[in-house]
This record gives sequence, structure tokens and C-alpha cells, in this order.
Amino acid sequence: MFHIVLVEPEIPPNTGNIIRLAANTGCTLHLVEPLGFNFDDKHMRRAGLDYHEYATLRRHANWDAFLAAEQPNPERLFTLTTRGTRSPFEVAFQPGDWLVFGSETKGISDSVRSHFTPQTSLRLPMVAGQRSLNLSNAVAITVFEAWRQNGFACCDTKFKPVHPTRASERPPII
Repeated sequence: MFHIVLVEPEIPPNTGNIIRLAANTGCTLHLVEPLGFNFDDKHMRRAGLDYHEYATLRRHANWDAFLAAEQPNPERLFTLTTRGTRSPFEVAFQPGDWLVFGSETKGISDSVRSHFTPQTSLRLPMVAGQRSLNLSNAVAITVFEAWRQNGFACCDTKFKPVHPTRASERPPII
């Protein structure tokens, strides 16, 4: 469906949660090293439970190795950053898009950020004065928005996406 790219993740339970998310949404998870933990960390494995076997996971030695191996289309390579200029809710996501997230404490480095344009640099809406969301929460919000836009393809239950633009167009609450 989509590609989730974690650049130098540091906190094992976040990565474990994202492994579980990838398994349940049909996404491929790319881990760009160095990782801030041992891949066999008990906290990461516990967070991912037994979903490791269901997730498609690829590890890359660094950002350049990731780019060389995967060759993502730059126009479909999106990053989520506190410096983003657009919301994921303003983007028309397509199957195969790349969703790139930085580390929990450092975010995306300037060298990685240079691969993105203002059109592909996204930021989740938040209350003024707040810095950022937890990494696994930000990934889940973004993946589910992209998946929703694509009709929850590959889902075992069929949902009809609703795209209201104004409150008056939303279905009534029953």
C-alpha cells in the first residue's frame, strides 16, 4: 500500500508499534540506520507483539543507501516535520507513496530535508504552542489518512469514505 520510512528511530516501543501498524495496514516499513536501539530489544518486540512476521520490513545502512536501493519517486516522497508547510489532509495520497519520519529527538536532518520541497514537507495540525506528537501516533495518523483516501484498499471490511468539506455536509449524528 504505502511505504513508511523511519530515519534513525531511537525509541524501541515506537518502532514496535509502527511494525504492528505496518502489518495491519499492508505498508512496507523501512528502517534507516543507525537505530538508537538493538533490533532485538524486548520493549520493541513486546510493542510489536507477534506482528513482526506479518510486516514487510527493510533495513538500510543510511539515507543514501535507502535512496539507492529503493529509488523513490521524489514527487511521491513526503516527510512529516515540524517545519512542514502543508497538512497531510491537503495531499492526495496514492498507493506506493513514501511517508518519511525523523527520529524522536532530532527529527529530520538538514541533509535529509534537502530531498523534500515545500509541497512534500508536511506537518500535522496541532494546538498552538505544542512541539510535536509522539512518533508512532504521527505515523498512524498519516498512514490512516492516506489509506482512508484510497478507500482502505486491501481491508477485510469495505468502508465508504466520506469526504465532507463543510459541517453541513457531514452525516447527522444519530
